Amino acid sequence: MFGLPPDEIFPPRLLQRVRREAVRLEDLGAPKARRSRAALSLPFQPVPRFDNKIPFFLQYLKKLRAESDLTFIYLSNAATRQRLASLLRESDIPVVETDSPTFVPPRSETALLVGGLPAGFSYPKEKLNFFAERDIFTEERVIVSRASRRPFFSQFQDLRAGDYVVHTDYGIGVFCGLQRVEVEGRGREFIELHYRDGDKLLVPVENLDLVQKFAKAGPESPPLDKLGTTTWEKTRTRARKAVEAVAKELVELYAKRKAVKGHAFASGGEWDEEFGKTFEYEETDDQLRSIREIRRDMEAGTSMDRLLCGDVGYGKTEVAMRAAFKAVMDGKQVAVLCPTTVLASQHLKTFRDRMVLFPVRIEALTRLQSPREQKAVVEDCRKGFVDILVGTHRLLSKDVGFKDLGLLVVDEEQRFGVTHKERIKQLKSTIDVLTLTATPIPRTLNLSLSGLRDISLIETPPRDRLAVHTVVTPFNAKLVAAAVRQELGRGGQVYYIHNRIEDIDKVAELVVKLVPQARVVAVHGRMTGSALEKRMLDFVAHKTDVLVSTTIIENGIDIPLVNTLIVDRADLYGLAQLYQLRGRVGRSARQAYAYFLVPPYLELTPLAR
Repeated sequence: MFGLPPDEIFPPRLLQRVRREAVRLEDLGAPKARRSRAALSLPFQPVPRFDNKIPFFLQYLKKLRAESDLTFIYLSNAATRQRLASLLRESDIPVVETDSPTFVPPRSETALLVGGLPAGFSYPKEKLNFFAERDIFTEERVIVSRASRRPFFSQFQDLRAGDYVVHTDYGIGVFCGLQRVEVEGRGREFIELHYRDGDKLLVPVENLDLVQKFAKAGPESPPLDKLGTTTWEKTRTRARKAVEAVAKELVELYAKRKAVKGHAFASGGEWDEEFGKTFEYEETDDQLRSIREIRRDMEAGTSMDRLLCGDVGYGKTEVAMRAAFKAVMDGKQVAVLCPTTVLASQHLKTFRDRMVLFPVRIEALTRLQSPREQKAVVEDCRKGFVDILVGTHRLLSKDVGFKDLGLLVVDEEQRFGVTHKERIKQLKSTIDVLTLTATPIPRTLNLSLSGLRDISLIETPPRDRLAVHTVVTPFNAKLVAAAVRQELGRGGQVYYIHNRIEDIDKVAELVVKLVPQARVVAVHGRMTGSALEKRMLDFVAHKTDVLVSTTIIENGIDIPLVNTLIVDRADLYGLAQLYQLRGRVGRSARQAYAYFLVPPYLELTPLAR
């Protein structure tokens, strides 16, 4: 019945009792009249399946311990046992690691063993609980774990009482912990969820797959749904209709773009060739191919909509500047849309430096400018006096107009909100559009791969570019100090990413304490524009050594001296964010390092990419 024989599961003093009470399976096939009550009395019960929802499992273990139950957990290998033991101890659950199946721990401790128990069960009469690895982690993750020795900890690892969750059928509620309820004479575990007006919902732990942690888009708390009403169903219906509307709008937009005749830019001339010669580096083959593809699109009779996809630091900006210069030389204006003020400032400097020898006026429109300066730029742009306008979502405001806009360059479109994307889509219908990204969102990539949008790939790194040495490791103050000292020792600078404004200054103080000789400054998005700009400019000028920052530096900052990146609580970021952050270093011929710091209970593998 089990993968292990009974004498390797039950303590000796219980083994005889278990055998005496075990169900005689042959009796179950007898006529009902001849079945004994003992034959139909099942002393064993299945344990709940937790499917990677670790907080629920931890709470369940604490309840068993409070009720003086004995708990044995069988893991597939010693490494998994060791990691689970660390996690349980961090959650104040005493554990004992043993290789003896006959060992009986104190009822205050949980026994962890290595063995092939295929499924867990409980023996309520003796207050015994046996868990298999697959009862804690999903079967698919168990397979992955055995292959790579890395158990899976899901998004539930930080779930606490009071957190918002979403039930597939009932909507948004508040998680209030586990609760044991007697059902038909048997104790069962339920998740307790609270809804609006004091409504409560008990979800059996075996139905945990119906519950997800709510991912907030902002600091505001979501409204709770009301049980017994149609509010959640209406929400799902609206979402479904919105998706359908977006799909329909996209199809109509791209059909219109194909049908409407666009501006056909003149073929390359002397100015284009001269501008290309002023590039101080040698173009890669992928850059040259992308430039040719974009020029061909711009010279065609239909409006261009091309996605330029390439790794961070692979030269997408230079390709975009070639397209912008071509548009300006043909008498058209160019808008360069950036997701952050810092990136817009970086692009303004880059464009001006590249085109300083040519009669091109380049201006910026961001919150770093005073209202008077913004008004002057908007007015000149409307009159056609500005050739290239670089800015944030401020470019999409109703008061911003162009005399003859011919090209829109969008850097990292996925960083813009829904409202901004609607405005971008309106602009797209009549002009050429070039979108730059290192990490395209699935919809953008799908549009390109399905043929609705054209795509150019830059896969070749610049010459002499070294791969960033990437390490994922638990937080260690000595490691942080060593990484900072190493970078300062070779005259470089460091990014330290901490994405919590509330205690970012304390983190900066910690870095100063660890490396007293370092000049440390902290920046975040809630600072005034002037203060943020001053600290950033000081860092660019190497007046400070370590920039403790939120993710505002995620897109586009290019400082060659910064070649060490430290990301605190890297487990809370998305893969695209980590990819972008890592791209902030290693943009020169010097070896760069990226340290992603995580809590100690996560399974880690050092990476060298």
